[in-house]
Amino acid sequence: MKIAVLSRSDNYYSTQRLLEAGRGRGHEMELIDYIKSHMVIGAGETDVFIGAENKNDIDAIIPRIGASKTFYGAAIIRQFEMSGVYTINPSLAIVRARDKLRSLQILSKHKVRIPKTAFACTPESVNSIIKSVGGPPVIIKLLEGTQGIGVVLAETQKAAKSVVEAFYGMKTNILLQEFIKEAKSCDIRTIVVGGKVVASMMRRGDESDFRSNLHRGGTGEIIKLSKEERTTALAAAKAMNLPFCGVDMLRSDSGPMVLEVNSSPGLEGIEKTTGIDVASKVIEFIEADINKNKKDRVGA
Repeated sequence: MKIAVLSRSDNYYSTQRLLEAGRGRGHEMELIDYIKSHMVIGAGETDVFIGAENKNDIDAIIPRIGASKTFYGAAIIRQFEMSGVYTINPSLAIVRARDKLRSLQILSKHKVRIPKTAFACTPESVNSIIKSVGGPPVIIKLLEGTQGIGVVLAETQKAAKSVVEAFYGMKTNILLQEFIKEAKSCDIRTIVVGGKVVASMMRRGDESDFRSNLHRGGTGEIIKLSKEERTTALAAAKAMNLPFCGVDMLRSDSGPMVLEVNSSPGLEGIEKTTGIDVASKVIEFIEADINKNKKDRVGA
């Protein structure tokens, strides 16, 4: 097959590994910088170009769309979808996953356990909003934040109120979430491919930071998921309609809670921590799934 990875550069570890894994299994692999591509839309026209070169001869794509380029990246994926090119993750699912509020609403609808979350448009009832998620300490998140950036822990009512009012004053959309103290600055990153958990690790934040992201100085270690954690991760991936994703969970006293479902999970940390060849499992799934699902999956 001819498989393209949609990514800005092959200098990224995850992009390199997917290209290597595909070539190792005998496929023709190509990197497409989706930002440098353009589309032509007309009656029955579904072409994607880089310069004058038409890219619609591709059999499958693996989107690796940056958070800041979601709008344009999703448009390029939709164009490929409309021409019948297989994509491991649908464009609509990627857009939904990138919207923190929308993704939490979807998970809630499917009864996937999540931290209690509040969202409001104005700061007029700050005290009641804070109270609704269990009171301080509370987590305050920017809707647009990634890799732990834009996540604040407010440990007192006064601090929480000040931060919330400051964000609202800048007309910034935020979420308030209950703080799961028993998680002890740890979370679980699980990679799901084709309805199966293929790799998992525990991420621990350093002593000076409650966030466990590896980009923020956290460390990873191999863990074995409980049956409930495995079921929760699979339910979250299914709810978000993402065959290939990273599911981030906390261990709480009431069971696993899903923080986020990532449509473009990084492979470096989890492959190096677990020793599992996740990239090859992605290619293997595409090989098995493409004939079943090579159709226009474009959504509204």
